[in-house]
Amino acid sequence: MKVVILAGGFGSRLSEATVAVPKPMVEIGGKPILWHIMKIYSHFGFNEFIICCGYKQYLIKEYFANYFKHNCDMTVDLSNNSIHILDNHSENWKVTMIDTGLETLTGGRIKRISQYVGNETFLLTYGDGVADIDIGQTIASHKTSGKYLTMTAYQPVGRLGVLNISVDGTVQSFEEKPSESGTWINVGFFVCEPEIFGYLKGDHEMFEKEPMQQIIQDRQLHAFKHSGFWKPMDTLRDNTELNDLWNKGKAPWKIW
Repeated sequence: MKVVILAGGFGSRLSEATVAVPKPMVEIGGKPILWHIMKIYSHFGFNEFIICCGYKQYLIKEYFANYFKHNCDMTVDLSNNSIHILDNHSENWKVTMIDTGLETLTGGRIKRISQYVGNETFLLTYGDGVADIDIGQTIASHKTSGKYLTMTAYQPVGRLGVLNISVDGTVQSFEEKPSESGTWINVGFFVCEPEIFGYLKGDHEMFEKEPMQQIIQDRQLHAFKHSGFWKPMDTLRDNTELNDLWNKGKAPWKIW
């Protein structure tokens, strides 16, 4: 089963870092967040990836084109221009990188890689979020549902305190950053049937808008509820928090 990763956006909310590299290449613990996401899938035995590239796509291609050399011990003999590999620390990954366009939206990017997926079930996620998710459970839940698309749903921790106020203005209760807002959000980590390609039309279409609304109308969207850890890397603050977790050895998404 192939893993498709959306990695082509501008990452404008993380502009401090993305002026130099695409958002999926912004590092956590010295490795791109893209690498962390791939390690999660690889832990469950999924090692064939299709990366939907766009903004500064050449940097993603260069990273994987040189990955083997950068992750092995070697001896370089300058007298005869030979390289001897001493110890390989690389991954057992097959990575297909497709330039899906600079301005293409998520629906268009998925549509463009349909020929590389073929007529089979595939996995799909965003290139900017990590989780301690059990990929095997998402697939099992998807198969049981019989739907075209399974989305991982998550209840985020509130960033702000919540007040319960009576009609006369008296504060009845206050909860600082409630653990559950009662609202489930889409966090990616999809399981998809090839039928979803039929809902996608062109480059300038958000997968999360008209196509997904139509899938919902056709009663073909299933939710897998994830109650563990999930965090996106939308801002510099998010990147700092993820790096702090990694550096302290407390990264919940490090399941490998």
